[in-house]
Amino acid sequence: MQELTHYINGAHVKGQSGRFADVYNPATGEVQARVPLANAEELAFAVDVAKDAQPGWAAVNPQRRARVLMKFVDLLNRDMDKLAEALSREHGKTLPDAKGDVQRGLEVVEYCIGAPQMLKGEFTDGAGPGIDIYSMRQPLGVTAGITPFNFPAMIPMWMFAPAIACGNAFILKPSERDPSVPLMLAELMEEAGLPKGILQVVNGDKEAVDAIIAHPDIQSIGFVGSTPIAEYIYGNGCAAGKRVQCFGGAKNHMIIMPDADMDQAADALVGAGYGAAGERCMAISVAVPVGDETADRLIEKLVPRIEKLKIGPYTAGDDVDYGPLVTREAKERVLGLVNSGIEQGAKLVVDGRDFTLQGYENGFFVGPHLFDHVTPDMDIYKTEIFGPVLSTVRAGSYEEALKLAMDHEYGNGTAIFTRDGDTARDFAHRINIGMVGINVPIPVPLAYHTFGGWKKSAFGDLNQHGPDAFRFYTRTKTVTARWPSGIKEGGEFHFKAMD
Repeated sequence: MQELTHYINGAHVKGQSGRFADVYNPATGEVQARVPLANAEELAFAVDVAKDAQPGWAAVNPQRRARVLMKFVDLLNRDMDKLAEALSREHGKTLPDAKGDVQRGLEVVEYCIGAPQMLKGEFTDGAGPGIDIYSMRQPLGVTAGITPFNFPAMIPMWMFAPAIACGNAFILKPSERDPSVPLMLAELMEEAGLPKGILQVVNGDKEAVDAIIAHPDIQSIGFVGSTPIAEYIYGNGCAAGKRVQCFGGAKNHMIIMPDADMDQAADALVGAGYGAAGERCMAISVAVPVGDETADRLIEKLVPRIEKLKIGPYTAGDDVDYGPLVTREAKERVLGLVNSGIEQGAKLVVDGRDFTLQGYENGFFVGPHLFDHVTPDMDIYKTEIFGPVLSTVRAGSYEEALKLAMDHEYGNGTAIFTRDGDTARDFAHRINIGMVGINVPIPVPLAYHTFGGWKKSAFGDLNQHGPDAFRFYTRTKTVTARWPSGIKEGGEFHFKAMD
C-alpha cells in the first residue's frame, strides 16, 4: 500500500503525528493508500519555512513571477493525462471530467500570468502643491487554503495561483480523501521555477484546520466545502484577525418556463444534475417547471435520458457518464436522503437504489434518481444531497418559481430556460443568487470573472479568481509624498517655502 507524504520545503516529508487516513479507490471500495494527518507542530514547521522564503519571493518582480506560472501551464499540459488518471483513481470521476477539473484550474493560472497588470497601483500627480499620491499592492505574507475533495486540481489552483502571483507563500491543506494531485501540483510548480517553501502541501483533518486558524503568522485563509464548516472557519478565522473567504453549500434551482425548448432543457438538466455524480457545488439539484403541463412534458423528456445514463469506473473510458461517489459514507448518506424523500411523500420516478455494477459490487456507485412532486418542507429539498438526485418542484407561476429560489438559504447558482427576453432579464435582475445562467445550466464564470455565491453559500467580501483574487491576496498601501522645490546656490540646495 502506498504511503503518501506532506510536501514541505521542496521535499516529500513523512508524517510525524502517527495519525493516518485511508484513501480509497471509489470504484472498487479498496484502500489504495494512506495519507498522514498533520498535527499543529507539523503545520508550524511548514509556516516557519514559508515565512523565511516569502520575503525573497515578494522581492521578485511580478513579471518574473508570472514567468513561473507560464512554465507551470506548459507542465500542466504536458502532464494532463497523468494528472487526470491520478485524480480519477482517487476521486472516481470519469477521465474527461478529471481533465476538465485540471483545465479549469489551468485557466485561472493563465489569468494570473497577467499579474503585472493586475498589481499596478494608482498615481495622482499634483494632488496638492508639490504633493503626489500613489498606491501600491503588496502581498500579505503567508497564506493558506483548505480545499474540498470534489475538485482536487481546480480549486487548489484557484487559490494558490493568485496568491503566489501576488508574492505570497501558500500552504495548501487539501482533502484527505484525494490528496495525490495537490502533491503533484506542488512538484510541478517547483519544476516551473518556484522557490522552495513558497507552495507547500500539509495533509490533515480538523486538527490541521484548527492549527491554520490559530497560527499567528498565517495572514489569510481560503476555504471551499460545506456551509457548517465554512461558518466555523470564517467565524474563528476572522476572530483570529485573519482575512478569510469561505464558500459553502448550494441548492441550485433551474426554472423551466412553458416557452422553453424542452429538449434543450432536459439535456441541460441531465448534464448538470448527474454529471460528476452530482458531487459539485454548481450541480442543478432542483428543477422548477412552471405549470403542470410544463412539468409533465419535462418529466416525459427526462425519464428516458436518465435511464440511458451509463455508470462505471473511470477505466471504462469515454463510454461512461459518471462514476462512483467518493466514499462509502457519501453513498449511504445519499441513499438515506432518497429514502427520506419517499417517506415524506415525494414521487420517485426513476429509482437508482438497487444499482449494482458487475465486478464492482463493493464500489461506491449510486444509480440516478428523479423525484417529482417535491415540496419545500422535504429534506431532499432543503439539504444539499451531493449525489445523482434531481428533485422536481412544480410551480404554479413564474413568481412562485422565483420565490422558491429566492427563499432558499443557499444562493450559489441558478438558471432559467426560456425564449422570452423580458422574463430572462427580470430573473437576472431580481434573483438574490450569485451566479445566474440564462439557457445555461451551470453558470460558472470564466477565469477573468469572479466565482461566488450569496446567502449561506459564501462568507466574506470577495469572491474567488478574477480581479477579486488579486484584491484578496494583497494589501493596498497609499503613499503621500511632498518634495519641496530647491534652488542651487553656491553648490548647495536651498529649499523654497511652500504656500
